[in-house]
Amino acid sequence: MKSITINGSKRESVGKSSSKALRNAGQIPCVLYGGDGPIHFSAPELAFSKLVYTANAYTVVVALSDNESYSAVLQDIQFHPVSDKILHIDFYQLFDDKKIAMDIPVRVVGNAIGVKLGGNLQRNKRKLRIKALPTNLPDYIEIDISKLDIGDRVYITELESENYEFLHPDNTVVCQVRRARAALVVETEDEEGEEGEEGEETSEKAESSEKKEESSDGDAPAES
Repeated sequence: MKSITINGSKRESVGKSSSKALRNAGQIPCVLYGGDGPIHFSAPELAFSKLVYTANAYTVVVALSDNESYSAVLQDIQFHPVSDKILHIDFYQLFDDKKIAMDIPVRVVGNAIGVKLGGNLQRNKRKLRIKALPTNLPDYIEIDISKLDIGDRVYITELESENYEFLHPDNTVVCQVRRARAALVVETEDEEGEEGEEGEETSEKAESSEKKEESSDGDAPAES
């Protein structure tokens, strides 16, 4: 998996007032968990643009000013409820012999048969959560949809890999090709039209039968 380096500095003090002062200075307060103890540090806000505002997944190298560096993944991020500016970020340290859970983006390739026939591709999951050793974390999970017809689905059990395990139920649908709504409306209208025509024919036959009966009753000879 591709990695991004975040250059930061350890924080001498923690708390609301110090965190606010860091944000006012264009710095983001962060915490690195998973090691012997939490490591508090800060880094420039611009350093997180490629990590946060992207659909791709990355590991992180946290490089601190005292020549210490740590491999990690983004664990949690807090945004301001109004401005959407980053308030705080938590990282989790990686170890070569410990598995880590991470959300990996899904990439679809190919042109589905069902889409060519007028269906719509529905992507139920754009990211999948997996568990793997850091060296086995993929950049993305690729799905070939070329053979999908209308009504076909791709279940998570079809994406099994020896390098990682999925943290989803076996019946999870990743993507599917559904019949277009416009096609369903047309079919419904056609069926209603056929039923209406049959009803008219039945009504006409009934009226014709009634007229014949009335005519037959009127022509009958009077009794002497």
